[in-house]
Amino acid sequence: MGISKAQLLERLQAQQIHFSQYDHPVVMTVEAQAKHVGHIKAGLSKNLFLKDKKHRFYIVSALADTKVDLKVLSQRLGLGKGGLRMAPEEAVVEVLEVPLGSVTPFALVNESARSVSLLLDQGFKTHECCFFHPLSNDTSISLHIEDLYKFLKSVGRMVAYVDLEANPTVGKDQPPDLAALVPSDAPSIQNISEKTATLQIDGDVKSKPVAVTAKASKVSSGQQKEKSVNNANSSSSFADPEQFIEEILKKASAIVVAEIKEENIKQHGGQLGAVVSNSLRKNLSLELKNLATMFKNTAYTEGFGAGIRCPAKRL
Repeated sequence: MGISKAQLLERLQAQQIHFSQYDHPVVMTVEAQAKHVGHIKAGLSKNLFLKDKKHRFYIVSALADTKVDLKVLSQRLGLGKGGLRMAPEEAVVEVLEVPLGSVTPFALVNESARSVSLLLDQGFKTHECCFFHPLSNDTSISLHIEDLYKFLKSVGRMVAYVDLEANPTVGKDQPPDLAALVPSDAPSIQNISEKTATLQIDGDVKSKPVAVTAKASKVSSGQQKEKSVNNANSSSSFADPEQFIEEILKKASAIVVAEIKEENIKQHGGQLGAVVSNSLRKNLSLELKNLATMFKNTAYTEGFGAGIRCPAKRL
């Protein structure tokens, strides 16, 4: 996986970017998120992860009530009426390196997403603060949209504000107004199935069957083998239950070792056990929730991939 939620929040703090953090159960829809933070004065966002026919990827981040017409947006990018579609689930994990349901502009901080184009709803500017997931859909943070822009620019990512509800005429004498936002290249992610496209709206996952034909890129057998090895290594800790448990034990052991020091023994005496227990609960609870969410999402994704590779035979 890419950088963690904790690492992202540390980077924001290091740049003195003010944000408010709200932890909540994992949410898979904007409506579910609203139950936890909807009462707070800040704009809720929906985030679409899209791809075109040349396997170039886009994140369209908009206010929850902004109407986004993919056919119109596709024409404005110069891709034709059917040039944009929902990116498959595998791409969320491989390109953005975030769990399913956690599509967010912040995913562009990961190197694997360096070629993803980001279109920000200009409507965000009408709100003092807006909500986004910080790479994990068990937390929402609110910040000023200009601070998001500042952060993404600081890591070298191109950001553009767009009137997503506009429908300008595109023709011979009126070129596509958003053509400059089409990525110049595509991420080197191969073998992403397109039999089922997935709509990612800030954690809103809705599968829709689409009739498309994937054109495989020309890759040497050596490159394919290297790709497979890298993918296996990157997700092995969440695909293998034993390694998953080992990760938990390592984190717990580190906290215990940090607490059992001579000065703590002298200070707390017979209460040291309770101190260690409280420290484990305080420092490990959220981390375990994150690990469990990643494990669940990885298991779901691997199962989805297996179903695509080995579809059930019709009787």
